Amino acid sequence: MKIVYGLSGEGSGHSSRAKVVLKHLLAVGHEVKIATYGRGISNLKDEYEVFEIIGLTIITVDNQVSKSKTLAHNLSAFPEGQERFHKLKKKLFEEFNPDCVITDFEPLTAYLANFYKIPLISMDNQHCIRYMNYPCLPELKASALLTENIVRAIVPRPCFSIITTFYKSALKNQRSVIIPPLLKEEILQVKPENDGHILVYLTQGFDSLIDLLKEYKREKFYIYGQKNESVEGNLYFKNPSNEEFMKLLASSKAVIGTSGFTLMTEAFYLKKPFLATPMKGQFEQEMNALMAEELGYGVRMPIPSKEKLSAFLYDLPLFSENLENYASCGNALVADKLDELLADDMKLLKEYHHKRSLNYVFESIFDVKKIMEQIGKE
Repeated sequence: MKIVYGLSGEGSGHSSRAKVVLKHLLAVGHEVKIATYGRGISNLKDEYEVFEIIGLTIITVDNQVSKSKTLAHNLSAFPEGQERFHKLKKKLFEEFNPDCVITDFEPLTAYLANFYKIPLISMDNQHCIRYMNYPCLPELKASALLTENIVRAIVPRPCFSIITTFYKSALKNQRSVIIPPLLKEEILQVKPENDGHILVYLTQGFDSLIDLLKEYKREKFYIYGQKNESVEGNLYFKNPSNEEFMKLLASSKAVIGTSGFTLMTEAFYLKKPFLATPMKGQFEQEMNALMAEELGYGVRMPIPSKEKLSAFLYDLPLFSENLENYASCGNALVADKLDELLADDMKLLKEYHHKRSLNYVFESIFDVKKIMEQIGKE
């Protein structure tokens, strides 16, 4: 099969997952064209030929999404983005003429799949917000609904959704499957130990948490994402380094970080309790933190709190005990599911594609009917 694989370049989690998927797809003989941006480019360019596109970049200040800075940054990239979109359409869709499209939360390839009526597979953790039941606090309900609609807008009408998650729950439709998180080879090969330190991974500028960590002078914190290599008392600031980061993760006694999906699942696989500091304005991170807390793998701390941090450190043995039964890895399962969908000239995927197209027609008719009824009332 000829496959276009679009993936988000925001963070490293999407490209980390892509390496697992690409290895399998190429090994079984599929021809794959990759479209991404940002971290996706830097993480994949040395191993694969990558088509660069423009994607959404989120700007944060003190662990909170800055709407004004995010909007300004993305508007500045719009003219270049238009040009690259037209190149993407011509090169990867009109000339390459793919049989199917796989998207890891990347909208341009998803929209083009719909435009050309090509079967579309979504493969990410975000679709659990649309198609899976999950814990949600009452005060987050509005944010959950907004995020669900954002996910729907970013990846419109997938034929089938492969949802990667560490949380097992009921699905809302029959066009989805839940698979444990995909893990990169470095994680699968590492041997976890406990050297007594805590690994901290933060977004740019989270001074309030840094000030709190300074009060715990008996603890040693290795911190990524804040400052250049330096030492301030019990805080060891580190420069970006994947190899060293892996070593410190594997030998840590716990992890503190924004509740991004990839780091959390890697920590859980290595039996590391997690103190989640979800980024304000990112419902997905709030959801990840709530799911981890419900499973007993750690706690959620949306606002830096001495009470919360002290309780987390006190309960580390309990979290570690709960994590003893966690051994989830979905690498083989996702390969099997993709093989099933693509087998026999995509027979199964084409069935889902046909049903999804019919459903869309019925949904559209229903929406038009509702609009006409409303007009009649007015």
